[in-house]
Amino acid sequence: MHPKALLDACAELVKLTLQFQHPADAVVSRYFRDHRNLGPRERATLAETAYTVLRKKTLFESLARSGSGPKERRLAILGFHAPRNFLKAALSEQEAKWLDQCDAVRPEELLPQHRHNLPQWMADALQAQVGDQFEALAASMLEPAPLDLRVNALHAKREAVQKELAAAGIQAVATPYSPWGLRVEDKPALTKLDAFKEGRLEVQDEGSQLLALLLDAKRGEMVVDFCAGAGGKTLAIGAQMRNTGRLYAFDVSAHRLEALKPRLARSGLSNVHPAALAHERDERVKRLAGKIDRVLVDAPCSGLGTLRRNPDLKWRQDEQAVHELTEKQQSILSSAARMVKSGGRLVYATCSVLPEENERIAEAFQQAHPDFVPLDAGQTLEQLKVEHAASLCAGGESGTRYVRLWPHSHQTDGFFAAVWERK
Repeated sequence: MHPKALLDACAELVKLTLQFQHPADAVVSRYFRDHRNLGPRERATLAETAYTVLRKKTLFESLARSGSGPKERRLAILGFHAPRNFLKAALSEQEAKWLDQCDAVRPEELLPQHRHNLPQWMADALQAQVGDQFEALAASMLEPAPLDLRVNALHAKREAVQKELAAAGIQAVATPYSPWGLRVEDKPALTKLDAFKEGRLEVQDEGSQLLALLLDAKRGEMVVDFCAGAGGKTLAIGAQMRNTGRLYAFDVSAHRLEALKPRLARSGLSNVHPAALAHERDERVKRLAGKIDRVLVDAPCSGLGTLRRNPDLKWRQDEQAVHELTEKQQSILSSAARMVKSGGRLVYATCSVLPEENERIAEAFQQAHPDFVPLDAGQTLEQLKVEHAASLCAGGESGTRYVRLWPHSHQTDGFFAAVWERK
């Protein structure tokens, strides 16, 4: 595609994503379905340009004021994901001169909001938590996430899959914490690989893998993944159980559970039982009261720990939305807890970085449910032979009460988890 046509397409896609009517990944996917003539390189340029604009929206909107022409074109120029000489072939002389002026601005000359590119309420909340690490955290959230893979331990060993990927020209390194994880820096076409088609690997962030590991599901147990969604953690838990016992994958979205079916078929698991719930107090939940060995509640949340992958979330969430989510999280956790039997384990998790959705939910639950004894997450992960387990945790008297993962510290998405055992 000619540079001018590609830039025009980028501007069109940027305009669509900035309407914030739908999640950015859905907008990009729809655009590609409507433009099936686009090749892989063109798709990569389009997607990365749109995501770069979303990541650096505050900075780019400030720089765009000094340019001319349609706003979405100026933003697409600033975020264009291709070499500058290719881009400049699509620009007028005036645009090229303006771009050079923008490129000459040094980071130290920028205002704080143009460096962190976060809504102010979110920047304030994060700074209050991490203090002098805030700039490192904000910078990490502006970078694209690497591609993390989980090896299906039911069918393969990590080293064998790593060699299989290398033979296909894909360099992968073992993740530092998860025993099942591999990390790839670029974005290869995984779906064409036998390792993917035959269920030996799945895409899953290392942090998400650690949450499944924390549940420590055993052979022959009855286990519930209460907010299973598309089933990434469900599949990891099922493999942990060595395809024995009974694993319920519950979610209120039948549509999301549909996405689990092809993944389940590839995985070779036969112990997983997906079921759509009407709500968290569904009759199925009542029938399982006091019968389940382990329950994972990966609660609906703001998703603000995933900004490297979903940068539009920071512009689509606000404080009111977070407040509404916390009420739902409390209700879901309390309902799910009823299924845990005496001596059973309960894990509450989110991919949020906000205390309102994390520590405060855990503390409120603890106060209301004295029959649940808190477990130290650091000690639990250490017993599971996770290296440097204490460094993955924070909070409580021990400093390791909760799992607390951060992009800038652990190179994972932002995750939180609390663990209890029922008396």
